[in-house]
Amino acid sequence: MQFPLLTINRHDSIPKTMRLIITTGKGGVGKTSVSAATARRTAAMGYRTLVMSTDAAHSLADSMELKLDGSITNISPNLDALEIDIINEMRTKWREIQDYISLFMESQGMESLSAEEMAIFPGMELISALMYVLDFEKNDVYDVVIMDTAPTAETLRLLSFPDISEWYIDKLYSLLKKVIAIARQTVGRIIDLPIPSKEVMNSLEDIMNRMSAVKVILEDPKKTTVRLVINPERMVISETMRAYSYLCLYNKTVECLIVNRIYPKGMETEYFEKKLVEQEKYLETIHQAFDPLKMMYAYQQPTEMIGGDKLDMLADMIYGDSDPTEVYTTESPMKFTTEDGMDTIVLKLPFAEKSQVELFKSGDDSIVVHVGSQKRTINLPMTLAKEEMIGAELKDHVLRIKFKREKDERR
Repeated sequence: MQFPLLTINRHDSIPKTMRLIITTGKGGVGKTSVSAATARRTAAMGYRTLVMSTDAAHSLADSMELKLDGSITNISPNLDALEIDIINEMRTKWREIQDYISLFMESQGMESLSAEEMAIFPGMELISALMYVLDFEKNDVYDVVIMDTAPTAETLRLLSFPDISEWYIDKLYSLLKKVIAIARQTVGRIIDLPIPSKEVMNSLEDIMNRMSAVKVILEDPKKTTVRLVINPERMVISETMRAYSYLCLYNKTVECLIVNRIYPKGMETEYFEKKLVEQEKYLETIHQAFDPLKMMYAYQQPTEMIGGDKLDMLADMIYGDSDPTEVYTTESPMKFTTEDGMDTIVLKLPFAEKSQVELFKSGDDSIVVHVGSQKRTINLPMTLAKEEMIGAELKDHVLRIKFKREKDERR
């Protein structure tokens, strides 16, 4: 699968390592405006920049006052934009898979048009976005990729996808291999299942291999970080706290909090006086809850933040004279250590309570951690896979999972 590449002039002093900034948060908090503003600022500083929307309900083009057609579009020096169009992606990059699934659906009695729509199964838009990231990294296309994501739940699906896609695709791959085996044993007989072609099998295998490479990029805190956009409102704060916990569960580094749409002081009406009092209370809640996470601020404007001038104003509020590509923290939420003679998985889970956490071992080489509505399967290193899991403790929002060696191999 090849993706179109654009050649753009690059500032010589800019390092080659691609920076991936993922912007997420509750719906309506201003993620798209923040993403577009950040992209315009990095491009103006000389970074080859792409801003990419993975939200099925795209608003990136509206925010930047331009037209996007599902392909990479150059919109100004050093700045490209892309809204993922999954129908176009399936037709151009996974035609073999779509054709086979459509044929399979038709063989089971579904009409042709419906079968083609069903062939676009959930998650393909996420796979496509991650494939772009992998190709950009491999081919040194951009210095900065800014990902404008769907609301929190969809973003969690995107970021957890490399962990779970390998399992799902492997199951599908195994199923199709069985179909092929059955077909070979029934030569000369009539069967009502279409046989997957070599191209279909190769495409599935390619997706599996590439997801493993994507996972390495997503879990490297020097390259990839998440920026949470939040408003000083009770429901937004609650969802952002949950998102922070779940992102840590998936070992994604949250580097900062962008507090957006703060009402500036000086509004004299009775309504805004009450809103300012309420806002101060929620800002204090944010500070107490998320400290010491780096925080940046943007004030509510009387007009929508649409178009280049407004987006540049937003970038000024958020970043001032600083470089938006700066990595504010490289602390990974998960690490493997040896504590008190025991091998330990240390997993940061901010805001998680003991009652929300469940843990069990899955087979010999993995453990499953449930936190609230999310779960993650952690594949164990070979050394830990052979050890006995003897317990876990959640203290100060850090989960420690302890393993005991059958014998001291260091002696």
